[in-house]
Amino acid sequence: MTRAHVPVLAGELIDLLDPHAGETAVDCTFGDGGHARLVADRIGPEGTLICVDRDPAAEERFDAFAREVQCDTRFLRMDFADGLEQLWGEHVSADLVYLDLGVSSMQIDQWERGFSYSYDAPLDMRMDTTQDLDAREVVNTWDERRLSQLFRRFGEERFSSRIAHAIVRERSRHEIETTHELVEVIKNAVPAPARFGGGHPAKRVFQAIRIAVNDELDSLDRALPAAWGVLRPGGRLGAISFHSLEDRRVKRFLVDRARGCICPPDLPVCGCGREPEAELLTTRAVAPTSGEVAQNSRAASAHLRAARKIEEHA
Repeated sequence: MTRAHVPVLAGELIDLLDPHAGETAVDCTFGDGGHARLVADRIGPEGTLICVDRDPAAEERFDAFAREVQCDTRFLRMDFADGLEQLWGEHVSADLVYLDLGVSSMQIDQWERGFSYSYDAPLDMRMDTTQDLDAREVVNTWDERRLSQLFRRFGEERFSSRIAHAIVRERSRHEIETTHELVEVIKNAVPAPARFGGGHPAKRVFQAIRIAVNDELDSLDRALPAAWGVLRPGGRLGAISFHSLEDRRVKRFLVDRARGCICPPDLPVCGCGREPEAELLTTRAVAPTSGEVAQNSRAASAHLRAARKIEEHA
């Protein structure tokens, strides 16, 4: 059964980015339009909302969304890094840009997409169903060392070597084709005491494979500077992440933009001339309330960070 879509940290995102009537907003991860609808209501008929999503199904949802809202709308069906770089190249000037990272609820709930370890489905995990690389290819063709490195780097999985070895051994007998088959291999590879507590034993491996299939972290590394380039002075950037690999990148990027002088502390006069580009709107990541998590368990790992682009000096 498909769940009703609930946008994560929606109130907090709106409060921090504070959309106003007539502004231009860029929604980098449209999904089902939960955040976009709230922003559209705020910017009103004089505003412009540009939405980006690589999922072909999102374009169909956007068409219905665009007919319902009053603001001007535009859709770019592409990876958000590509979309932001295109907008930057077009010299678009936005008042707010926001990203809701990771896999969307709609993608998880579509069992045939193979994102979830909770359903038995074909191994896929592609956000863009037209691309070639999928989870089945990763699981069945990458060598043991590469799989181990993948699970350790992108899943922070402590049993990465054991799991990679078990996958290679299993696929030597027959190709691993479904999420259930992969889950069973992972469960059998993980020591019994570690199967209980700390979440599902396949969670970190599925995360790692999904990140690799969709090139998520490289896209984020490209998207953040492009988003900053699209923002006008005074514009606001927000990002909701769902695991530490994303959150660390967002934090590092925003903190670096907010840093001023980087001269050694014993230098009597600043020689670098560096001035802050950003004012942090969140000194610490904003987490969902216990009430939101109770209503939407998928919000539990969410973290929101935001910053304002400082007005240019005369």
